[in-house]
Amino acid sequence: METEPALIDPQRFPDVRTSDFRAADGTPTYIVPAAKVVEILRYLRDVERFTMLEDVTAIDWYPKEPRFQVVYNLLSIERQKVIRIKVDLPAQNPTIATVTNLWPGANWYEREVFDLFGINFEGHPDLRRIELPEDWDGHPLRRDYPVTGPRRANLPANWIRVEGRSGSPQ
Repeated sequence: METEPALIDPQRFPDVRTSDFRAADGTPTYIVPAAKVVEILRYLRDVERFTMLEDVTAIDWYPKEPRFQVVYNLLSIERQKVIRIKVDLPAQNPTIATVTNLWPGANWYEREVFDLFGINFEGHPDLRRIELPEDWDGHPLRRDYPVTGPRRANLPANWIRVEGRSGSPQ
């Protein structure tokens, strides 16, 4: 049985490694250094023809270090292939370069990751919360975020609203 060649040339990018984690969907997954993410994603878009950015998301591996991984899912319609790129980031000041210059649609994906995980995208044209109010305290998809959420000064601790209903609390 012949193995398929690597989608990322190991001669050109020697610091890229194949992920040890086997994806259930079989997507080839690579770990790339944060400093080279834009260069590698540009190579995948322009040379390997992964022209569609399907998604940008993140994983919080708390309490492990590196704590975060930013995950890029790419699609080549022309080649009918998918690839997943993961970038490790530390717990302290998790920052990565934006890819909005490669894919303008990354704008909202990066804002969502910023909002829910607190990961900064350097050079992003409009990095602000997208789902939660601007005054929200913390990032709810971090594993150390309190399950009950932050205490809001104007709500008593036992205030519950039935899902999908407005009006007075139960």
